[in-house]
Amino acid sequence: MQLKTQNSKLKTVKAQLIFWPLMAAGFALDLWSKSTVFDWLQQQRVGSVSIINGFLQLVAAENAGAAFGIATGQRRLLIAVSIIALIAILTVFLFSKAEHKLVYIALALFTAGVCGNLYDRIFNNGKVRDIIDVVYWPGRHWPAFNLADTMLCLGVGLIIISSFFTDKSSRKHAQQHR
Repeated sequence: MQLKTQNSKLKTVKAQLIFWPLMAAGFALDLWSKSTVFDWLQQQRVGSVSIINGFLQLVAAENAGAAFGIATGQRRLLIAVSIIALIAILTVFLFSKAEHKLVYIALALFTAGVCGNLYDRIFNNGKVRDIIDVVYWPGRHWPAFNLADTMLCLGVGLIIISSFFTDKSSRKHAQQHR
């Protein structure tokens, strides 16, 4: 019994060592990238700079809404939703019995993304700074986004991918105990 308790503690420490540094690094990278691109474009006195001609450019855009401009101008609502999402993610991380590194990574990325955009909503007059502009068809631009948005999408994708592994291991575990 003592071995099982020690093993659980090690998994908890392992999860913490994956989650918190990755979350902090993602959050810091998001804030740094937004600040750096906005400052650089302002110094250059240009609205955008092409990285891959006709496909990818850096921009200084602000979004007062959520994804695709949903709930534009609803600062308090968007802050509240972000705080609720942050509490939910941290609750899942701290209290779930998930034991897969992929889940810890996904939750850390998701948390970093929520924190990055929440920071902007609180300290940038409710506007999220977006810096990446992708042209998906000549003359057609995907709505500008940032690294926080990218981490949110990666987190969701990894959660979906990890669900395939979690289901399999849960079934194997149940079959072993029959």
